[in-house]
Amino acid sequence: MPIPPVLVNANSSSPLSFLDLSWNHLNSSVFPWLFKYTNSLVFLNLGVNNLGSIPRAFGNMVALVHLDLSGNNLESIPRAFGKMVALVHLDLSGNNLRGVMPRTLENLHNLQVLDLSYNNISGEVLDLSNFSFLRELRLSHNRLNRSLTKSVGELSMLQVLAVSSNSLEGDVTEAHLSNLSSLNQLDLSFNSLSLKFSSNWVPPFHLDIIRLSSCKLGSAFPQWLQTQKNFSELEMSDVGISDTIPNWFWNLSSNIKLLNLSHNHIKGTIPLHCSGLESLDLHNNNFIGELPKSLINCSSLKLLDLGENRLSGRIPTWIGTSLPQLIVRRLASNLFIGHILLQLCHLTSLQILDLSHNDIRGTIPKCLNNFTVMAQMQSSKVSISHVYPLRLSSHRYAFSTYLDNFLVAFKEKYLEYSKTLGLVKVIDLSSNKLQGEIPKEITSLAGLIGLNLSRNLLIGIIPHNIGDMERLESLDLSKNHLSGIIPPNLVDLSFLSCLILSNNSLSGRIPTGTQLQSFNASAYIGNQDLCGLPLLKRCPGDQAAQGPRTSGIDGEGNNQEHANSHEHLWFYTSIVLGFIVGFWGVCGSLLLKSSWRHAYFQYLERIGDWLYVTIAIGMAKLLRK
Repeated sequence: MPIPPVLVNANSSSPLSFLDLSWNHLNSSVFPWLFKYTNSLVFLNLGVNNLGSIPRAFGNMVALVHLDLSGNNLESIPRAFGKMVALVHLDLSGNNLRGVMPRTLENLHNLQVLDLSYNNISGEVLDLSNFSFLRELRLSHNRLNRSLTKSVGELSMLQVLAVSSNSLEGDVTEAHLSNLSSLNQLDLSFNSLSLKFSSNWVPPFHLDIIRLSSCKLGSAFPQWLQTQKNFSELEMSDVGISDTIPNWFWNLSSNIKLLNLSHNHIKGTIPLHCSGLESLDLHNNNFIGELPKSLINCSSLKLLDLGENRLSGRIPTWIGTSLPQLIVRRLASNLFIGHILLQLCHLTSLQILDLSHNDIRGTIPKCLNNFTVMAQMQSSKVSISHVYPLRLSSHRYAFSTYLDNFLVAFKEKYLEYSKTLGLVKVIDLSSNKLQGEIPKEITSLAGLIGLNLSRNLLIGIIPHNIGDMERLESLDLSKNHLSGIIPPNLVDLSFLSCLILSNNSLSGRIPTGTQLQSFNASAYIGNQDLCGLPLLKRCPGDQAAQGPRTSGIDGEGNNQEHANSHEHLWFYTSIVLGFIVGFWGVCGSLLLKSSWRHAYFQYLERIGDWLYVTIAIGMAKLLRK
């Protein structure tokens, strides 16, 4: 759809103060007619278009207060931007901006919002002392390095400090944060920063969002958190804590929605209080004891990951009835015992069930077909997100969106999902002591993409209708006691890219189809009575059919197999002779005749010089363009 003529054909005297053309397919041809409104435009939103560059004349739009150019293909910020001193809101996120932060931005003294996140900006953070009105500073997902400038401590009105996913290093001390009394969002995650605060430091702020993952906090649990009583999100994954969680922590915030303390060495039990909690990730720690009964009150919980700890005891019956919204449940690599209870089947919203690497016994419940979401071919949501309100000031609120990320054991490796986690539907019951047969009801889970029942004590056959699981990409039934044939309809699983049936008692021919023959023979080994490609063992029918071809007699009365062996001998002999003659014909002459050798290497050197010059000229032309 073209730009309305009323905008393109208007004369320069027509006042226009507000213009929003975001989420279109506009390119840089939009600018010539846009400059007609240089003296009147106050609000301009050209976000999510196809703009590739900004002309210098853009700096003449000195009346602009709000400018949004996010989600385009911009590669640089013109110096003329420094003329737009009236700007209060500048959003250039999600572009291809390169190089260092341009110093021309230092002229924009009235800025309250500066968003340069999701670009390729490198170098150090600008001196921020000129931005005395700044409320939001968003520089995440760039390539910024060196230390975090101490001038950030002069931004007394700052509410949002987000510099995650860069290469910042060095110390963050009280001097950086002690004057930021209005701060409510702090995101320093995924850098190499060390937070060094005194044990009795009392921050002047009260945070809603705290994201410090991959920073260095020390072995002790941070005492300054005791002053933060209203946070809704706390991420401190991989920060080096090896302490126990103090009792005061669990009573801090009744607003908490997301808690991630994974990849630490935290000890002790989990005395959890979580009436409104939606995501709880404590995996890869040293927690002990049984599952806390307080989980009964976590009726809003969607993601529960307590894997890689030392939790023990039986999985309680109430976990299937008290957590109706649970989407992800991961208790892998613990010390749980007992059976898989029928109450588990009440979790109809479940998409990921991982109970692997425990000591669970008994049979697999037939009621797993009650997992309604797993049975659906389509997913209602691509990601698993949480949206909740955030306080920006006493009268101003915004909404924050958080995407869960999750590490899934899938296709013989661990894969991390975030933006597509809603599409992942996996059951992993491997490395337990499960007995009995694989229930045929499990094949009704048509939306399942991963099924791992390996390293158990399962018997019986592979369900005949396993071909109904059309979305299956990974199937591991290895190291059990399964018998019978491989179901022929397994060849219908067109998405299957990982199959492991090894070390069972399967028999018969491997079904013929491009899918099953493409897997390595190791997927089938350890089944003595299994035959057919890709195994070397031929099936009885194959041997009978191939027999006449291997023992036939040629027209001269000679054995054909004997004749073929002579042909192979002459073939390999000719290869060896050809190599000897060719190698010494060239290299021998160069060794014996010095004048030929010098001429040959001079020729190679000239060819190399010619290639270098040609490539250098070509690259120079491309750079000029």
